[in-house]
Amino acid sequence: MKNTIDAPIAAAPETPPLLAAPTPDLRSPELYLNRELTWLAFNKRVLNEAGDDRNPLLEKVFFLAVIGSNLDEFFMKRIGGLKQQVGASVRSLSIDGRLPQEQIDACRVVVREILDQQLQQERKLWGELAEKNIVITKYRELDEGERAEVDRYFHNDIYPLLTPQGMDPAHPFPFISNLSINLLVSVRYPDTDHSNLIRIKIPTGTDTPRFVQIARKHLYILLEDLVANNLPLLLPGMEIESCAAFRVTRNAITEKAEEQANDLLAMIESALRNRKFAEIVRLEVERGMSDYHRGKLAAELGIDEEQDVYDVEGILGLRDLQQIALIDRPDLHFTPHHPVDNPELLGDDPNIFHTIREQGNILLQHPYESFDTSVERFLREASTDPKVLAIKATLYRTAKKSRIVQYLINAAQNGKQVAVVVELMARFDESANIHWARSLEEAGIHVSYGIVGMKTHSKLIFVIRKDYNGLRRYAHIGTGNYHAGTARAYVDFGLITCDDEIGSDLTELFNYLTSGCIAARRYDKILPSPKQLKKALLAKIAGEIEHQRQGRGGLIQLKTNALEDRDMVEALYRASMAGVHIDMIVRDTCRLRPGIPGISDNIRVVSLVGRFLEHGRIYYFRNGGDEEYYIGSADLMKRNLESRVEVCVPVQSARHKALLREILDLQLNNVRNLWEMRADGSYVQRQAEDGAADFCVHHYLIGRAEKRAAAGRLLLAKKKGKKKGAGRHGKKDEE
Repeated sequence: MKNTIDAPIAAAPETPPLLAAPTPDLRSPELYLNRELTWLAFNKRVLNEAGDDRNPLLEKVFFLAVIGSNLDEFFMKRIGGLKQQVGASVRSLSIDGRLPQEQIDACRVVVREILDQQLQQERKLWGELAEKNIVITKYRELDEGERAEVDRYFHNDIYPLLTPQGMDPAHPFPFISNLSINLLVSVRYPDTDHSNLIRIKIPTGTDTPRFVQIARKHLYILLEDLVANNLPLLLPGMEIESCAAFRVTRNAITEKAEEQANDLLAMIESALRNRKFAEIVRLEVERGMSDYHRGKLAAELGIDEEQDVYDVEGILGLRDLQQIALIDRPDLHFTPHHPVDNPELLGDDPNIFHTIREQGNILLQHPYESFDTSVERFLREASTDPKVLAIKATLYRTAKKSRIVQYLINAAQNGKQVAVVVELMARFDESANIHWARSLEEAGIHVSYGIVGMKTHSKLIFVIRKDYNGLRRYAHIGTGNYHAGTARAYVDFGLITCDDEIGSDLTELFNYLTSGCIAARRYDKILPSPKQLKKALLAKIAGEIEHQRQGRGGLIQLKTNALEDRDMVEALYRASMAGVHIDMIVRDTCRLRPGIPGISDNIRVVSLVGRFLEHGRIYYFRNGGDEEYYIGSADLMKRNLESRVEVCVPVQSARHKALLREILDLQLNNVRNLWEMRADGSYVQRQAEDGAADFCVHHYLIGRAEKRAAAGRLLLAKKKGKKKGAGRHGKKDEE
């Protein structure tokens, strides 16, 4: 029996039912799903992983934490943006025919469904954790010795950090910071009827974890529960009438128009300060808070009590469950995965540039293959190689302790010309990127912030080296950020190349990024946005229609994180109507409705959710037998195709095409983690046939990568053996 967790996504309001017609209007709202609702549907699929007993227990806790984090971001970005539109009296309809307020109302219904399912999973997981001697309990359930231990911790480590803030004529309502955990305490002076409200912010961070561990065993209580049970120490002499937790979420959409900024760095810093005080878009309150206090909070925070307040019966701020998910219990985690070396980078020559030149192109697959021994090695060696003259790179997101940034600084200190395009407006990473931009500038690196009005989302490292026969250009073009942490959890692709045409293209692209002048730049191989990529993809879809008409069998397979651009959806509808077979692997947002008779019945849409986050993009066109494969940074979203700097690059070698073909086939035929979309927007989880193996593509590809690495090491050993017997001949850079 198939598992269906998504209710149908409602059609646009007040639209007639879709009728079969010889020439349907492919821009009709009923042909398109809502962006926000399809993203919430993706989170239902993630939540399903938290209840899937095939996943180890602490991995299920991890998925629950991901849902909490995702919903926080959804309210900050998507609901925040919609509320701004409502406030500005925007009356334009979304592609699926909804006003901004209608979208908010529809989202609210789905969010409450997710919260109900989330609570069920939370309760189930607490029981399963207890069976494995990991207990999350209440202060009142502790024995006398355990209470004494946590009370000492409170007195020594927490009490000095607390600041009770009264709310009376002398103490105005305090500022409530985004995503903080707070207690609203009602106190009464002894022998009087006078009550007062006090807010206490719960301190959390690296040194004050949210879950307080007791007696060096896996017994935990929430920090706010500990504080609530020590209020007499904090508020001596007062009678505690009630205490309940609450949490606010603020709008993250606070940027000013970039075109009007004289100093982009100053503008972003100003926007970050403004975000701190931004409009509140959600108030979460502990279930049991009195109606009076609930209403008072809503009034003081300036929000609609009926629309924007969410009663939470479980834990507020589930994102903090990461602490529990990281407990060191190997028996409750996935079998550890250790990324292997890419076999094409194995060699007896320690110089990576010799290897790249010998191979021509090297296709990387993360997290199966090591980021450290491929991308980081490429930049590390470039920073010290005396023959490297210049390095250029783009940075969108990177780690807090980034080796990538350090290698760029090292390169400048070693006399290389270094230019870095830092994207200051990478949402929620603005502060970190400002820090990195300043560090790079202090090292003497030329730092620019890309093109006014566009985010630089491409993932590029470009190296110019003086080889024995003249200047040669080397590059890495990726689908994922230069972030060592996410490279172990996200599925991404990268191409390391010394292809002359790609090198020439990247020279033009970096000149565009650093000068802002697009003029008549020409690109032979890469497909950059905003000028070329969308046109090229639409042309390739049209090409498949023509191949189908000529009897050459049109086939399109697109793997992307999101399909949101209406022009792309319309083009795919036209291709389907012409008989082209289309496979879409779309992780989350998808506006396209598959399976509509006469329109999209040749389109299949699937979503893969599992151990790793699918993040890589592959765009495949059969092209009458002359197959084309592209990888790149761009999703099929209007913003990526029209208002961001993105790069897609062709994958041309037969061996690399075969690897991408294997991945597409495996993902399309996966069982365990695959969800198929129906025409109404709901998803059904694919189930294994009776007796069939419960195949998981992520685990399979781990094994495939290990086998390729082992074969590469064996081949290298054989080559070394032959060289040892025959002696070394030939020259490289010495000439």
